[in-house]
Amino acid sequence: MTAIAVLTNLPDSDSAFNLARELVSLRLAACANVLAPATSFYRWEGREEQATEVPVLIKSTRERYPALEAHIKSRHPYSVPEIIAWPLELGSAEYLAWVERESQPI
Repeated sequence: MTAIAVLTNLPDSDSAFNLARELVSLRLAACANVLAPATSFYRWEGREEQATEVPVLIKSTRERYPALEAHIKSRHPYSVPEIIAWPLELGSAEYLAWVERESQPI
């Protein structure tokens, strides 16, 4: 198994907290950190935009990613949510083993 980190941004704290709790409760992730609000600058539908968003940093596994992505998309208020993932190549062996163990379906 390969541990991964996944990042998504939500428009408010309530939706970020709800998503984080669901992902851990459903064992799609071992951990989800709701981070401090951030100001995002981006281009959307031909216009430059600025918005306050709440990042959620999720630790899971590559094997659980398809289900995790599907769940985020089903709960996300954006039509095209940011969902990006990268492998965790290095880290505490004990922590990475915990991520893999806690992300497994029951």
